[in-house]
Amino acid sequence: MTPRSRRPVAGHGQLQRPGAWSQLLTMLGVAAAVLLVSGVAVASYVAYDLGQTFSDKAVALDGDESVPPDIGAIEGGVNMLLVGSDVCEDDFKADFGDRCSDPENGGERNDTNLVLHISDSPRRVTVVTFPRDLMIAIPSCTDSDGNASDERSKEALNMAIGIGGPKNGLACVARAISKVSGLDIQFAAKVTWGGVMKITDAIGGVDVCVANGISDPDNTQLELGPGTHTLQGYWALQFLRVRHGVGDNGDLSRGSNQQVYMSSLARKMMSREVLGNPGTLLRLANTVMSNVTPSAKLTSPTLLVQIALAMKDVPLDQVNFVNYPVQDDPDNPGVKVVPDYESADQLWAALAANQPIQVTGQRDAVVSATETPTDARPDASAGTTPTPGASAGPVALPQNISGQSAAQQTCSNGNGTAG
Repeated sequence: MTPRSRRPVAGHGQLQRPGAWSQLLTMLGVAAAVLLVSGVAVASYVAYDLGQTFSDKAVALDGDESVPPDIGAIEGGVNMLLVGSDVCEDDFKADFGDRCSDPENGGERNDTNLVLHISDSPRRVTVVTFPRDLMIAIPSCTDSDGNASDERSKEALNMAIGIGGPKNGLACVARAISKVSGLDIQFAAKVTWGGVMKITDAIGGVDVCVANGISDPDNTQLELGPGTHTLQGYWALQFLRVRHGVGDNGDLSRGSNQQVYMSSLARKMMSREVLGNPGTLLRLANTVMSNVTPSAKLTSPTLLVQIALAMKDVPLDQVNFVNYPVQDDPDNPGVKVVPDYESADQLWAALAANQPIQVTGQRDAVVSATETPTDARPDASAGTTPTPGASAGPVALPQNISGQSAAQQTCSNGNGTAG
């Protein structure tokens, strides 16, 4: 299979996009957190003198020079790459055992890869998860020493950040995602394991529902019984990392399990508990700006405010988390996967046309908790109004594109062995 030609799901009229592309939280699931965190915390960030710290870490991306300063000038909506890195930071090495102590496990990898699309009016948000074990072509990238790598015709996506190195890893991941998807990506951000833990602590944790017990003693040491659990810090991260304990114990099940967390996170971010609490917002702003590595264009306070305003009134049923469609890799079935371009094309077409989408597929790592609320607007009691145009008929995505909306209450389908 070969990648499709580039699709300008987001482009702008003044300038042509360059030949490559250009590019806010892990997730490990982690990444979606930065995005949603940044969206609600931006106003607080502007009030603080955090801009210099944020800017000092910025990464240059392909096409930065052609990205307009106003997101309203980006036709077709905005695309952001959100990367969760598993780099072993000194403050947290002791928490992760062999992953950080065994030299053979060393090296940074992009453990979670999300593309967040914010549509033109009417505003909708779609977060697409690309699995780390997706085998794709990775273009030539310039490493931290200024050397250009050879293009790799078939490599696991999670190797891209290491190919680019400490300075250019985020740009290399963005280039690889752009090549396989054909999307123009204007902005990007990276968050580490440590950053994820600090951010979840800043908001007081995230509630996750477990339909069956989760037991993963050999990898994450996560042990959760059936019911709802408020996870913070280390255990929130381990929930996002777990795969031997949910669904079929694979990477695709892990991606779906992360969406249980992300949809709950979205509901909390849009609630009065966070959005209506100035103290929480200020703490959140400081934590995000100190623990996120942004692309250069994402350091503008004005632009961050624009992004926040674009997202703040999107109904929860128009915030969707979907998994990029894949097929078994014929060279390594059951372990690695390759793109399902035909199904992906239907997703990209719906986003390009700004059509509401209906997710029809769901992996066995997730089960429904309740019926979707009839009023799925965030903080409906506060009197917000539905997004104009939201009543248009949704496009039913192929069964191979699994996921859920933020309005859906779902539970992790654990392996049932934790009491």
